[in-house]
Amino acid sequence: MSAIIGLDHGSRRIGVAVGDDETGQAFARPAMRRTNESADLGQVAALARAEAATRVVLGLPRNMDGSEGAQAASARGFGAKLSAIGLEVVFVDERLTSWQAGEELAAAGRNPSRASGERDSTAARLILQEYLDARAASAPPQETA
Repeated sequence: MSAIIGLDHGSRRIGVAVGDDETGQAFARPAMRRTNESADLGQVAALARAEAATRVVLGLPRNMDGSEGAQAASARGFGAKLSAIGLEVVFVDERLTSWQAGEELAAAGRNPSRASGERDSTAARLILQEYLDARAASAPPQETA
């Protein structure tokens, strides 16, 4: 089993999800409160060690026209620093995932406070699930004995 971490990189919190190639499922974890870049990197590195993960799927906040702005540049910078500490980083377009996360939580009867980070981690789960689904769709068929 190969654990993979999904992150929704924000200015106040980092939404977190964990999944794996074997099950193809992603699960939200508690969001990380941002403090400073060094501490944020340390939190992600500790999570990667705890989960035995070497890959991080990081949401890339593109504008609706597909262009990249300041938030995308910040996510790319964070991704470069994750790479520098030995993690493989894959970017996934995260357009509308925060909105979709809010809709999903509302449909489940949840109304989390903005400060809880639940929406951020739900968005991270959606980002990671999109990545896992795309990998499964492109994987060669499995042979059975």
